[in-house]
Amino acid sequence: MSNVHVFAAPNHSLAYPTVHRIGVHDVRDALREGFDDFLNNPSHLVFLGFIYPTVGLCLAFWTSNLNLLPLLYPLISGFALIGPFAAIGIYEISRRREAGLDASWRHALAVIRSPSLPAIAALSVALTVIFLLWLMTASSLYQWLFAPLGAVAPQRFIADVFTTNRGRDLMLLGNASGFVFAATAFCISAVSFPLLLDQDVGAGAAVFTSVHAVLDNPLPMLAWALIVDAGLAIGFATLLVGLAVVVPVLGHATWHLYRKVVASPPAEARYLWVTGVQD
Repeated sequence: MSNVHVFAAPNHSLAYPTVHRIGVHDVRDALREGFDDFLNNPSHLVFLGFIYPTVGLCLAFWTSNLNLLPLLYPLISGFALIGPFAAIGIYEISRRREAGLDASWRHALAVIRSPSLPAIAALSVALTVIFLLWLMTASSLYQWLFAPLGAVAPQRFIADVFTTNRGRDLMLLGNASGFVFAATAFCISAVSFPLLLDQDVGAGAAVFTSVHAVLDNPLPMLAWALIVDAGLAIGFATLLVGLAVVVPVLGHATWHLYRKVVASPPAEARYLWVTGVQD
């Protein structure tokens, strides 16, 4: 516990990994490699992936029972905000497979032994806060334009959203504010979680590197963000069942994209993180 560190590396320094410039073809290659990883051994990943549609269906049941239907769309769309750390177990499987180690669904829990765990936890909390702020914003918009939550029948709410001016205002303002939250979360988490699994650089350096990666590669990262959104939309359109495939594939592809964007650590350093051995 004496070596617990969050924002900096173990030696209390902020060492920023080198960020490479990539092209849209690299994003395509990362997605293809993600599919290949999934197809090589899909059973473990489907098991992990089914966690996400199960949680989503529970949320849908919970909101319908409490007459909180207006929050269902923000809850589902907000998945993209917390998705990067929700898929961290998939990154760990990718990391182990790349290192030539055994990689089953049980190894997704190996992240708890990572030396970067405090930094990972701090970033997870940050994304959760962004997610909660998004829900609060969505709730406030609804209550401003419509009524207190639960005051309007679900059937009436659905009809009003698509047929009234206030419904169109809700969709416009809601999606505009959601874009701000999504862009913020994407910038700080695009590669930060895979980076922390791969290199113990601290949360500060991981966030800086992630933002740097997005700003240095605006078009490829925009393409990647659109692919993620499209994949999640497909997952939700299939009544969340599709997430059992979409999430693992995107998780694998995220790891490969990280490898293309961020310079790899020295071989000896990577060995320490992979094996869990520390000096």
